[in-house]
Order: sequence, then structure tokens, then C-alpha cells
Amino acid sequence: MENKWNKKNALWMVLYVVLYAVGTAIVCFLGAIHPILFVCYQITAGIVLSGIVIRAFRRIQAPGVAACFSLVVIALFFIIQDAGAWHCLPLVVMGVLAELVRAVMKYNWTGDVLAAIIMTFSTFGFYGQIWFNRAFTYEAAVEEMPVGYADTLMACSPAWAFPVVVLAGIVVSVLIADLTAKLFKLEKK
Repeated sequence: MENKWNKKNALWMVLYVVLYAVGTAIVCFLGAIHPILFVCYQITAGIVLSGIVIRAFRRIQAPGVAACFSLVVIALFFIIQDAGAWHCLPLVVMGVLAELVRAVMKYNWTGDVLAAIIMTFSTFGFYGQIWFNRAFTYEAAVEEMPVGYADTLMACSPAWAFPVVVLAGIVVSVLIADLTAKLFKLEKK
């Protein structure tokens, strides 16, 4: 893998950000199918996004990769006119945090895995309201989703589920990163 930005890596990054944006949309749409999939958002994000992110991080071991992921999703939120603080602020925070972790860890495997985990939390702001702003979540679900979705969502998201889902999402991210490394023969140093 290459440790700098160049024309070839920039073109690869275009592919990775498109895949990341599509993956993020898939994770969001899955949550609309059934409330349990919305509750398990972090697990689904780990499954869908971790491979894309770790592949990009290992290909381009330089600053800016996580920022590209965050910026493209922020741009999409503006395009669909849903660019509120609950969506954009976590994307900025997670992008900066992932960049810092990668830099501090000198773009090694461990730093890239930690940063990949962080990037799966990039859209946590809206999703996390299930546990931190239940009244808003319930009202939004009543307004936007089919009859019964809101009540089922509340029943499927007891307080104890939050740490379970977060921990499961982290474990899944690590496993997917490892699987991706094996499939694409990525260096783990």
C-alpha cells in the first residue's frame, strides 16, 4: 500500500467515498425496514462500513481519508436537506477523531482498525437519540414511519440494549476489518 496522496490514490478515494456513502444509506434504509434494525444500527454499520473504511485506510496511509468520508456524507445530508446538527456534528467529530488516532498511531494497523471503528459511529448522532432523546425519537417515528413502528422501536430499545449494541458493533468492526485484511491481503503493520 502507498503512504501518500497521489493521483492514483485520489481516484481510489473517489470509489471509497462513493461506497461509504452508499453503505451509509443502506444502513439507514435498513433501520426503516424494522425497528430492531434501527436499534442494531451500530452492528449493521460495522458490517457494512468497516471493510470499506479499513481498505481505504490501508491503501492511503496519510491524513485526510477519514475527513473525505465525513465530508461526503455531510454533503449528502445537505443534498437531501437533512443536514441538522444531530447528523453533521458527529460526522465532524468522528472524522477528526479518526484522523487523530491514525496520526498518533503512525498509520499502523491498530490505529487504522481503531479509526475504522470510530468511523462506523459517524452517524451516531441521530441514531443515538433512541437512548438519549427518547421523546424526540418517538415523535419522529410516529410522524415518519408506519403505524406501530414508534411503539415497537421503544419496546426494542431498553436502556440495557445501548451498551450491548455498541459493544457488538465494535466487535463486528474488528472482525470485518480482519476479514477484509485476509481477503485483500492487507499488511497488518
